[in-house]
Amino acid sequence: MQPKYPIALLLIALLFSLTACFSGTETPLTTTDIEPTAPAELPPLPDTAQNTVIEAPVIPVAPVVSGPSEMASIPLSIDYLRSRSYEGSDFVVEQTLSPGSNYNRYIVSYLSDGLKIFALLTIPWEEKPASGYPVVIFNHGYIPPDQYRTTERYLAYTDAFASNGYIVVKSDYRGHGSSEGSSTSIYGDPGYVVDVLNAFASAKRYPDADPNRIGMWGHSMGGYITLRAMVVNPEIKAGVIWAGVVASYEELFNSWWGGSRSGNSNRPNWRTDMVAQYGTPGENPAYWNALSANAYLADLSGPIQLHHGTGDTTVPYSYSVLLDEQIRAAGRSTELFLYPNDDHNIATNRDNALVLSVVFFNEHVKSLGG
Repeated sequence: MQPKYPIALLLIALLFSLTACFSGTETPLTTTDIEPTAPAELPPLPDTAQNTVIEAPVIPVAPVVSGPSEMASIPLSIDYLRSRSYEGSDFVVEQTLSPGSNYNRYIVSYLSDGLKIFALLTIPWEEKPASGYPVVIFNHGYIPPDQYRTTERYLAYTDAFASNGYIVVKSDYRGHGSSEGSSTSIYGDPGYVVDVLNAFASAKRYPDADPNRIGMWGHSMGGYITLRAMVVNPEIKAGVIWAGVVASYEELFNSWWGGSRSGNSNRPNWRTDMVAQYGTPGENPAYWNALSANAYLADLSGPIQLHHGTGDTTVPYSYSVLLDEQIRAAGRSTELFLYPNDDHNIATNRDNALVLSVVFFNEHVKSLGG
């Protein structure tokens, strides 16, 4: 379905600095690298940024079901994530960074499962609305944990939201940067999702934030986190996912991990152990559905906007096409933007996709109050 954004909304002053390079090739940022500059106006949207569905592999749509309650004892299950609490904590400023174009930047910490988790926090310069600033919880994609730095990569992305009046919280998942704990396999351990849900809880506690206007953005692995968070926490108002790993576990086994028995390898891993204990998705669909956010889409907390390049060689763009179909089948709201021949980072159409992302959050998060 073609989104019918009002022309006036598309022509509003979506301002931000685009001095940073794209994720994965960005120059490391020091605390003195950003100087306040006048943000640049974005160009009009080209045809390549339209919501057009192009031919994609046909994949059966998984049934939309509720997972069995007995699965709540399994930490990776959606029922488990729903059954536990996420209190977060007050943000503690660990370091003040040089400001962005029209916002302040800090490295802060908060608590998740008793671990001290670090994050990038931005605060707009504009006058605070009566209810507080709207918030974007920003979930980055996979970066080798030992290479991750809070102030490197995704600079243009965080700037896009921060310079348009949003508080941005970009968590350093456990085991990343200075965050305590061990890094995990996100698809076999709930730790990173727990850290993000505690970041959400911490943002709600922050005095300058509006606890009723919080959205979530995720890229690649961060898209997996975002989708799971949105079927667990009913307070997330809207989500934007770029090139997300958003397929069900059954589909991940079949098309990403080399077949439904890909857990059977000479090197033990979480898939090997889980297949040995519970069987393959084909043998035990109830178990694997209980782990898949795709089986809970009727419970999505808000609308989702999907972006994917059809030239992505890292995550199949059919995952976003399939998720769009599944969300519609569940009776929920979704938009899908495909970028012909663009890559995993949507590098060619990055600026246009950022415009669409900001407009989407303006409509479904910022406009809720203020």
